[in-house]
Amino acid sequence: MAQITNKRLGELVQTLFRILEKQPEGMKAKEALAALADSVTLTEYEAGSYESGRRFEKIVRFATVDTVRAGWLIKDDGIWTLTGEGAKALKLFKDPEVFHKMAAQLYRQWYKQHKGRHAENQCAVSSESEDVEDESEKSVSVSYEEAREQAQETIDAFLHAMDPYDFQKLVAELLKAIGYHVTWIAPPGKDGGVDILAYTDPLGTQGPRIKVQVKQQCKAVTEPDLKSFMANIGQHDSGIFFCTGGFTKDAEAYARSQESKRIMLVDSAKLVQLWSDNIPRLSDQAWQRLPLTPIFFLTPEK
Repeated sequence: MAQITNKRLGELVQTLFRILEKQPEGMKAKEALAALADSVTLTEYEAGSYESGRRFEKIVRFATVDTVRAGWLIKDDGIWTLTGEGAKALKLFKDPEVFHKMAAQLYRQWYKQHKGRHAENQCAVSSESEDVEDESEKSVSVSYEEAREQAQETIDAFLHAMDPYDFQKLVAELLKAIGYHVTWIAPPGKDGGVDILAYTDPLGTQGPRIKVQVKQQCKAVTEPDLKSFMANIGQHDSGIFFCTGGFTKDAEAYARSQESKRIMLVDSAKLVQLWSDNIPRLSDQAWQRLPLTPIFFLTPEK
């Protein structure tokens, strides 16, 4: 970062925040970085490359670690979302250098508090040593988020290329692995808003009937879409909505507001998590539908 000033880092992150401010649902990191690159003029240094990719993306990812720890930005399964505090910071700290330094200061406060250093120990640690630790923590964070995003993008592409009916069977296999008893899978064609029926026991005499809808699409499910599915959920039913494109914030809020109807929303990232958690309970044939292999990665400290 020696060839880029604090002011420039602040300018880049402020521009990123303005882009995200117009996207309350959040943006995929790759799309946000592309939009940022189109909104600024890259220097020769920024446009250069590392072995792992263009330097510009690395610079921005590294700079945003501070803002995440400051509570200004949320990075969740590859989606970047500006928080209310981030929007306030954008208005309050108009000078880019001040903006960057404030985010760095809040990061430093988080880091010291998280490490649980006592005051006497803090005095014994040189600022140079702290800087090295900071760089290491940030490097781990950036590497981790890039690895997760790349893995999720590859899986998403695989799921979206799958035959829709095969994807429906994949969801049914997941439900079986979790412990549900699938009694019906809708054949190709119109399904009346329900793709899978399942129960908590083999005969369907205990617990709620579970109605499942499966959407294999890039577009997020909206509140009206969810309401349409909810119309099929009876008083004694539970609903599960799988959508690879996720759900809008309005749809998520509507699902949380339900008091008499039980509904669970499962996006692509959640599906992958459920699948990987239940791999030991999947048959070999079922696993072949989505052949994931867990890889252990050093996780950044929360």
